[in-house]
Amino acid sequence: MGYLGNVAVAAVAALGLSAGIARAADYVVIPLEASVDAPADVTWKKIGGFCDIGAWLKTSCVITSGKPEAVGAVRRIADRVDEVLVARTAWSYTYAQPKSPIDYHGTVEVRPDGPKTSRILYTLVYDAAALPAGADRTKDTAGRTAMFTRVINIMKGVAEAK
Repeated sequence: MGYLGNVAVAAVAALGLSAGIARAADYVVIPLEASVDAPADVTWKKIGGFCDIGAWLKTSCVITSGKPEAVGAVRRIADRVDEVLVARTAWSYTYAQPKSPIDYHGTVEVRPDGPKTSRILYTLVYDAAALPAGADRTKDTAGRTAMFTRVINIMKGVAEAK
């Protein structure tokens, strides 16, 4: 085998080694839902602002970049978490944490469920493969589920408040 043949074999071997280093994504989806005793338009008006999360969690939320409700806006929560608004519809928005090692995304959505009721859907998606070595995936998912269940119940309370 000539020089080029040796280079080709070495390149294939290197690719094989580097492929072993790359990790496959392992996405976890946590779908949450709450029924609300308020019409969808009323519910969305009370919880649909991109920085409304500050009130739900009783912390700070400021828009640090972009127009407040426009795709591309960046919010900073509790002076430490930056999230970008990546999609918006009449009754939903999706955000991402661009610097998060777990490729974290969330969607807040309101759907009509009758003339006087609605549902809040909060869907979380993250890459569990990026959790620290030795992390208990089941415990991590349970913790995130519990935390965001509290959040969606707060949102329900806000939406139903007179």
